[in-house]
Amino acid sequence: MTEFSMLHPQTRALLALVERGKVPPLETLSPTAARLQYRDRRHLLQPAPRAIAELSELRAEGPDGSIPMRLYRPHLRAADAPSPVLVYFHGGGFVIGDLDTHDSVCRELALLSGCAIVAVDYRLAPEHRFPAAVVDCAAATRWVRDQAGALSLDPTRLAVGGDSAGGTLAAVVAIDARERGDLAIAFQLLIYPVTDLHCDTPSYAENGRGYLLTEATMRWFVAQYLADPADADDWRASPLRHPNLTKLPPALVLTAGYDPLRDEGTAYAGRLASAGNRASSVCFPGQIHGFVTMGKLIDEASTALAVCAAELRRVLAAV
Repeated sequence: MTEFSMLHPQTRALLALVERGKVPPLETLSPTAARLQYRDRRHLLQPAPRAIAELSELRAEGPDGSIPMRLYRPHLRAADAPSPVLVYFHGGGFVIGDLDTHDSVCRELALLSGCAIVAVDYRLAPEHRFPAAVVDCAAATRWVRDQAGALSLDPTRLAVGGDSAGGTLAAVVAIDARERGDLAIAFQLLIYPVTDLHCDTPSYAENGRGYLLTEATMRWFVAQYLADPADADDWRASPLRHPNLTKLPPALVLTAGYDPLRDEGTAYAGRLASAGNRASSVCFPGQIHGFVTMGKLIDEASTALAVCAAELRRVLAAV
């Protein structure tokens, strides 16, 4: 079992703060109230957003309507030197989160990597259940590829990434691109991804209570997202369950030691590597789920983003 003594002191202080503040668990709220709480809480946890050279609001046309997106460019646009680009999907259990909740993370990734970031505001459950988010993220990624010339982006150096549910969506888009054979993805950045919606790994038993993201909250997310519990067997919901993970883009999978999702992230990295892909796995043993978005209180958030950005820059530079 994970020993409590290994929990980072800053993270332990954060958990104590949450307990003293009697913050209601998300599963006790309506989806609308949960979104408001998550959005409001970000000001307490996230550092002030850093200035960036260019920020643009975009819209992609998907099969089911318009998809809002936001482009972050760390350097002024140069038409003769298109930027590598990471299409980023925010976390939030497929139920909460938006472009603003992950604004600081996207800015940091852009500034640290030198890559453009396009964040995607995909449809959320329960108003739009599985596979609506998958459809939006796949469509948005192809739209970025198709509009790369107009946006001064390099479609040959296009990566996908995200945190938590967004990491799931990035993994699924990468598999979907391989299945269809119509989209070249150069890299996948998977930050503590959900890879199996059955919620039954040993890390759930170890970390399912007391570390902010609980087993009860995860099961609430899953119930909001899936119209039919049997959909948890679908690889578009649980990419770890895809029988063939060969010929996928290089990946970095980041996990946290006190995260219920730790084991499925580690297992996914292992499956990618054993299938012959280039896959790296990095664990922050003293951290909890979601810590990357908590840089105002947890210093290792900056370290983790620097690790992600360095690998993104390294892989895309070699393409």
